[in-house]
Amino acid sequence: MEEENVILVNHNDEQIGLMPKMEAHEKAVLHRAFSVFVLNDKNEIMLQQRAHHKYHSPLLWTNTCCSHQREGETNIQAGSRRLWEEMGFKTELKELFHFIYKAPFDNGLTEHELDHVMIGYSNEEPKINPDEVESWKWMSIEAVSKDMQLHPEIYTVWFKIIFDEFYHFLEEHKM
Repeated sequence: MEEENVILVNHNDEQIGLMPKMEAHEKAVLHRAFSVFVLNDKNEIMLQQRAHHKYHSPLLWTNTCCSHQREGETNIQAGSRRLWEEMGFKTELKELFHFIYKAPFDNGLTEHELDHVMIGYSNEEPKINPDEVESWKWMSIEAVSKDMQLHPEIYTVWFKIIFDEFYHFLEEHKM
């Protein structure tokens, strides 16, 4: 299977090249990414637990889905594609904001991403892809915030960063 490329970007989110995903994470090169948060009608976030065999952050809890855009794909198209691939359902997504973060992993890889954060709404039960996802659950935004403070080790490095940005965005915009 051919390794997927990520889109290298500058700080203005302008494409400056392509690089194999693993190489970009080894070299900590800034690249485009996205994070999807799906909420239900009780204002709970659908969290996923990463599959046990993932090469980084296995069995850790994170947002509904996240990944990298493919060349020529819009942020929304990428988010919808990955939501379907990982969680097995579709819903309309809306981009909220983007920001840059850098997060090193224990295995020597580093996420250095210009992350486009999206939101969608659904009450549907996912049909998880076991290659990607171990489990899932609904949690209120407040419960996630509290649990993350009590048990930071069970959450992905990037989710802790992105959730903080997402939480403050929701507070400021009263969504």
